[in-house]
Amino acid sequence: MIPRTLFEPEHEQFRDSVRKFLEAEAVPHHAQWEKDGQVDRALWTKAGEMGFLAPTVPEAYGGLGLDFRYNAIVNEELVRLGLSGPGFGLHSDIGVPYIINNGSEAQKQKYMPGCLSGEIITAIAMTEPGTGSDLQGVKTTAVLDGDDYVINGSKTFITNGQHADLVIVVCKTDPSAGAKGISLILVEAGTPGFEKGANLEKIGLKAQDTSELFFQDVRVPKENLLGEEGKGFIYLMQELPQERLGVAIGAMASMESILEQTVAYVKERKAFGQPIAGFQNTQFKLAQLDAEITAMRVFVDRCLELHLDKKLDPVTAAKAKMLSTDLQGKVIDECLQLHGGYGYMWEYPVARAYADARIQRIYGGTNEIMKLIIGRELLAD
Repeated sequence: MIPRTLFEPEHEQFRDSVRKFLEAEAVPHHAQWEKDGQVDRALWTKAGEMGFLAPTVPEAYGGLGLDFRYNAIVNEELVRLGLSGPGFGLHSDIGVPYIINNGSEAQKQKYMPGCLSGEIITAIAMTEPGTGSDLQGVKTTAVLDGDDYVINGSKTFITNGQHADLVIVVCKTDPSAGAKGISLILVEAGTPGFEKGANLEKIGLKAQDTSELFFQDVRVPKENLLGEEGKGFIYLMQELPQERLGVAIGAMASMESILEQTVAYVKERKAFGQPIAGFQNTQFKLAQLDAEITAMRVFVDRCLELHLDKKLDPVTAAKAKMLSTDLQGKVIDECLQLHGGYGYMWEYPVARAYADARIQRIYGGTNEIMKLIIGRELLAD
């Protein structure tokens, strides 16, 4: 494997701390959390105490002011340990940055302390029952009535939906204006008219709470508008490259971890009187996967470097998301096959990884949408 040159010694010290924390506080409980459909809320406050939530938040708001490599490390270690439950990535890489990058000073002062401590868990409500990757088609409305916005609509597939204390709701403040009529509004849990639906039962990511959200005449003060009215679509487009890079980072960690486990498995598992690793078919399969993972690792790490320099454009992020998640599906499928029947058993990490990987090609914008983004840029005059 080509050595990674992205990380400094302090990053690796942080990685070691994250891994030890997760091994102690999350791994022993994850099977139960899968049955519960969500992690123990206490994990969030413990992670907050360790500085593992939203490490990029500036020191002015109580954060550590670190670079995005620290976020990447948290995501990588969660995936490598098979921990699909904690929605730290959604919170740290998506929810909190929307507030830091677009929020008012009052909003940052109000919400950041809790976001860092784990007492406030964020979610972003984009997807609706009839609207997936087409964000311009959202139907949820926010109508200004005096000093309040009145929100009506529903959302679905919302990560951190059950635990969420603060939801960034994608609304139409001007339904006639298309993309220019979209705004982002902060809604706190417990606001009258805001209800959380059932915790959705999914194929994978079984320990991660994912919910429907309902808004019926929800009144919030106009001060809860995030940024400027009508600029919501622009804000979404600005944040999506980081979100899609996060998906790619998770895909890489998953592939590398499962390949490593599969190599160990085929050395031990015997068939026809010899280890499976002795068969040429096994060697060829693993060699091909390892080579493809190595090439993809170089590309995704380069995208992370670009992001650190604020040079990761939407098209390159779309390429990273599409290519890495397509490869993730292929790698884990091949590795499961090499496990034989045991690969289909839930107790084996490869089975969990197989189920968890499927959503990667759907959320963050489907891979078909990624192709549209790339194609439009390629064919633009």
